[in-house]
Amino acid sequence: MLSSCDFLVIGSGPAGQKAAIQGAKSGKSVILLECEPTIGGMCVHKGTIPSKALRESALKHRQARELLNVERPTELKPLMQMVDSVIAAHDKYITNQLDRNGIQCIRGKARFENEKVVKVTEPGGKERLIEAEHIFIATGSKPRKPPNINVDHECVVDSDSILSMNYLPKSLIVLGGGVIACEYASVFVNLGCEVTLVDRFAQPLGFLDQDLPKRFLDVFERLGGVFVGNTTVVSASSDGFTGAEITLEDGSIMKAEKVLVAQGRVSSLAGLNLEVTGVEVSDLGLIKANENCQTNVSHIYAIGDVIGPPSLASSAMEQGRKAACHALGKPRDELLSKFIPSGIYAIPEMASVGMTEAEAVSRFGKPIIGRAEFNEVARGLIAGSEEGMVKMISDAQGDKLVGMHIVGAGATELIHMAQVALTNQAPVSSFVDQIFNFPTLAEAYRVAALNIQGQLALASTVPDAAIAATEDTTLPLPRIAGV
Repeated sequence: MLSSCDFLVIGSGPAGQKAAIQGAKSGKSVILLECEPTIGGMCVHKGTIPSKALRESALKHRQARELLNVERPTELKPLMQMVDSVIAAHDKYITNQLDRNGIQCIRGKARFENEKVVKVTEPGGKERLIEAEHIFIATGSKPRKPPNINVDHECVVDSDSILSMNYLPKSLIVLGGGVIACEYASVFVNLGCEVTLVDRFAQPLGFLDQDLPKRFLDVFERLGGVFVGNTTVVSASSDGFTGAEITLEDGSIMKAEKVLVAQGRVSSLAGLNLEVTGVEVSDLGLIKANENCQTNVSHIYAIGDVIGPPSLASSAMEQGRKAACHALGKPRDELLSKFIPSGIYAIPEMASVGMTEAEAVSRFGKPIIGRAEFNEVARGLIAGSEEGMVKMISDAQGDKLVGMHIVGAGATELIHMAQVALTNQAPVSSFVDQIFNFPTLAEAYRVAALNIQGQLALASTVPDAAIAATEDTTLPLPRIAGV
């Protein structure tokens, strides 16, 4: 039996949801396919929500141990008791939203018959064919499995299976230096585990402004974590019961109860039979798509992790909307997607938007950097968030805001003020002209902007030759009463 629709969306994660809803709100008939029992994708069920719930528990337990001398927890499941209720509530909300918009949800595995028709195999084996005017591939990603490492999901786990552990290990080796690796490494060290983070690069999170991973490592190591950089892992093995070990390229061996393999994710395209559509896939296994998320086959779009970085839930949502709007002939304003903040839910949090300092140096030569430490604002001292920092980057004139980078409590919330400022081309001075609640961490924006203005004022009183000799773009801000 062949049925038809205007929009066929394969995958119900953040990207697929938003593409489906955008199409439905424009009056299109929409079918949403999902191969898992519930909607939401890996983001809801094995990634973002469960890991962030564990992070909150880790913070609370560390605070309890420090303030009340509470013993280190030994079981994992009690720490995640709120996860099931959060996921259930989220599923109910999304399901209701899809129902309100008249979106038909079908559970089953999708396989292309040709560039227009998809075969869906439902649980139990029933098959149906669906023909669509526009097709959106939003099948997400899965943990990358390095060929030299056997992930047995018992002693050697990946980012999907780590949350299935029954107990907290006393020791954990984390392989990788990306977002997932750093988030889990910091969570488990806060839970009192002996954590070693191993990466082939000299410093983790290399895509961020370098001040953020440096600050992250300071906190991680202060809590007892160990970072081993510039190291290649040759193999990892386990006895399936008591522990695991990794062998490094120099022949040395490291042992721990558990090893977490967090060396990236790969797109989930297996079984789709994309070959019959003519859609181009890169050597990295990513679907090639243009700025509108449109593939080389004009009516087929690819959104979310299947097209690669930034691989964020927030960017995936925007890609879903953008692709649907393009298919509808309603292009979205480019400014909407130009400044997408990144949020790293490690402990401490990190967030960025706009240019890094290195990018600003390449663009402007001598950008001016304004910094504000959380221990300079009252809320930071009250909340015990002294490790935090706001880093504001302007052009060489100290007028145009070009980037913002934050580390510390609430970083992923605070960054949106900078996102709005960048989108609306607000000058650095706009942060000085505002009155912020006291005490708040947001005051750090004003302190950083004053730091930039202070450098400009100081530079105007120093001969150019002296400034050139110092090569210092971070001159101290003269103390201002009340700031």
